[in-house]
Amino acid sequence: MMPSLNMCGFLYTGADIGGFGSDASGDLVLRWTALGVFTPLMRNHCCGTRPQECYQFGMSKDFKSVVNLRYALIPYLYSEYMKAVLSNTMYFKPLAFEYENDERALRTENQLLIGNEVMITPVYEQNSQGRYVYLPENMILIRWKDSKVVEQTAMKKGDYFISIPINEVVFFIREGTVIPMAKPELSTDKMNMNNVTLIGDTENHVPYKFYSDDGYTLSPSLEKGIRNL
Repeated sequence: MMPSLNMCGFLYTGADIGGFGSDASGDLVLRWTALGVFTPLMRNHCCGTRPQECYQFGMSKDFKSVVNLRYALIPYLYSEYMKAVLSNTMYFKPLAFEYENDERALRTENQLLIGNEVMITPVYEQNSQGRYVYLPENMILIRWKDSKVVEQTAMKKGDYFISIPINEVVFFIREGTVIPMAKPELSTDKMNMNNVTLIGDTENHVPYKFYSDDGYTLSPSLEKGIRNL
């Protein structure tokens, strides 16, 4: 649904994490939260269900790690979101939009490109310890655990089974690209957006086109907001 809305021009989208009705298990809410990290609107929202706040399931450390990933990625997510807004392009993309001549990519409907650099492969099944992933090109696997990056592994194009325990988040960065990550804080006003770390294909010293603004200007310019990191 979110990619469909995005293709229709609705960029600020996100699902009700945990589901608006019925009861989701703790591990599914955690997996759903890990997907929500990458959506512009990240919101746990429900009505008439059992309490499903992050602290309700006895996995507070794991939920905190996922929320910290959201904060760490804000420089990238906001930058890619505003590029899409100001250039009338897409924030989410199905693989078919980028790899139109790849028959395998055309039939892969449970992976998404975020911005220009990132591919996400969410886990969405109960009690799953991982999932099969198709890499339409060479990419770098990023593994997040305990509120930090614990693995960066270059992988060749192809099919893989990726182990993704419940307390980890895995995503991929395209070869030849990097993304900025910041130190997570309790709120965005405490974050230092100018002190970021680049992850991904850092050995080739490729730049990232970072967008930033003052948070108040109503008519920002894409050209004025872009600088290379």
